[in-house]
Amino acid sequence: MSTLPMNPPAVASIELLSGAASPRPLFVLLHDAGGSALDMLELGSRLGDAFAESAVLIPEGLTGPVKAGDNDGALAGQVNALADFLRLQQQRFGVLQSDTALAGFGAGATLALALSDAHDGLVGRVLAFGGCYAVWPAKAPALTTLHLLHGQNDAVVPVARTRQDFAHLMELGADATLDVASTLGHELHPALMDQAVTRLQTCVPLRFWKTL
Repeated sequence: MSTLPMNPPAVASIELLSGAASPRPLFVLLHDAGGSALDMLELGSRLGDAFAESAVLIPEGLTGPVKAGDNDGALAGQVNALADFLRLQQQRFGVLQSDTALAGFGAGATLALALSDAHDGLVGRVLAFGGCYAVWPAKAPALTTLHLLHGQNDAVVPVARTRQDFAHLMELGADATLDVASTLGHELHPALMDQAVTRLQTCVPLRFWKTL
């Protein structure tokens, strides 16, 4: 896949494009606060290799610092900007919301989870690496499947917090998975990336089973 710069209004991104006339799926990857789009490039390459007709976008700067509870409204502003970016790219590539997956690391994962709460179904999947909810959802997303991936030894976002998030999601009846790597810390490690690909390839969203 080729790496090309792309500059939609106010958002610079890295693009990994397959060249397919109608790319499926669309992946959008969010870096951690204080990081850069380049931090997500290995994950983007792995997703592109696994899904030969996909489009992978890695926007720069949509993620900022997040405080628990979002008392200052900063996260809500980031969610609105991300939602606008997603709709623009879905229209640009002609991709359905259900064929869009959003992945994030650290604060990027927190932003992705917040997006799924505020805009259920805007993406079909969320991959949250080493992040957690800033504010717990009041109800489970009906149209978005959530995949939580975490390092057992994460000193930045303790795995206990993510386990609490997952337990809360299960109480709500969410379609969600949790994978914890026993020897890893706060890192976007190849083992977690490979597990994310496996989840995408093998997990049929619960909403599809309910229609059978």
